[in-house]
Amino acid sequence: MADGHESDKNIEIWKIKKLIKALEAARGNGTSMISLIMPPRDQISRVTKMLGDEFGTASNIKSRVNRQSVLGAITSAQQRLKLYSKVPPNGLVLYTGTIVTEDGKEKKVTIDFEPFRPINASLYLCDNKFHTEALNELLESDYKFGFIVMDGNGTLFGTLSGNSREVLHKFSVDLPKKHGRGGQSALRFARLRMEKRHNYVRKTAELATQFFINPATSQPNVSGLILAGSADFKTELSQSDMFDQRLQAKILNVEKRLIGKYFEEISQDTGKYVFGVDDTLKALEMGAVEILIVWENLDINRYQLKNSTTVEVFIKHLNKEQEANENNFRDPSTSTDLEVIEKMSLLEWFANEYRRFGCSLEFVTNKSQEGSQFCRGFGGIGGILRYQLDMRSFDELSDAEVYDDSE
Repeated sequence: MADGHESDKNIEIWKIKKLIKALEAARGNGTSMISLIMPPRDQISRVTKMLGDEFGTASNIKSRVNRQSVLGAITSAQQRLKLYSKVPPNGLVLYTGTIVTEDGKEKKVTIDFEPFRPINASLYLCDNKFHTEALNELLESDYKFGFIVMDGNGTLFGTLSGNSREVLHKFSVDLPKKHGRGGQSALRFARLRMEKRHNYVRKTAELATQFFINPATSQPNVSGLILAGSADFKTELSQSDMFDQRLQAKILNVEKRLIGKYFEEISQDTGKYVFGVDDTLKALEMGAVEILIVWENLDINRYQLKNSTTVEVFIKHLNKEQEANENNFRDPSTSTDLEVIEKMSLLEWFANEYRRFGCSLEFVTNKSQEGSQFCRGFGGIGGILRYQLDMRSFDELSDAEVYDDSE
């Protein structure tokens, strides 16, 4: 299972993914959207001077509206940089400008943060959109996987990062087929065959170390290692003493193990599992959840709703279909329209609040067989519990009810 540091890092990665989506969707009028990236060891003073020069240049823009927008964005960037005495250890990312909202209104935004790992890019751009290429590269470099495809005809080595696949090396092998005759010649043939197979596995293991271990750090240069091809050869390679132990650890799929443990609790009916939004939230409130497991694209929003007459506050968790039903925004007892006090992605709420419940938070994808089964069969949300809990005893609170969170 991922340790606390790894879990926190995964949450930071999820937040960056979410931010990239929002930034890429944003559009502005003219060139009033600034993308500014400062790598580690850059100087605040250098960028401050550069922004001052840009301000002078922008003062000559002929269009009054565009000129004011650009000057406003540069001023926002200058003001935000004053909050930093120096560039943080991992660098600094700043986006600021005036965007056009869905209903056609203009809105000023400023986002600044230190990335979860060093960002080796320097960028300053004024455009009608925010530029996120460097952030995407940051994620891609973190999610670089190695793969080895091995069968009786040869082996292929490659890497997988984002949507790009690179073949590093491939070689063919001519292994003797099984010998059908008996006698001493068959024994000699079997020995020869085993020897060639052994040499083939050794060569593959040596090349795996060459391609997937960084000689400078003596550590793997990939986040994970995928073995594909013939089951016999995959097993023989992974269990061979010749296969680098540093790479051996990378074969183990964290997501597969995590969901595997979850399914094991269910299959053994231990009572130490929970699934579905309502039951998972009940178990969280009780402090029973040890590991909270959530699909990284779970499309559910958390609403804080208020009855203005009774001042009663309701918490509801709604998917897109439920959001379209107006009854979900009415008080069930009085049919009074409820006021939306706050709307937040449930994923974001979990990322902000999970520590309060004393659990770890793990995001999973639906790309693996296990992840897909978890998303389809269990709604993409569940948890492994610290102790046995019979959720059926809480059935008096039906799925349709809401929680009073006014205290």
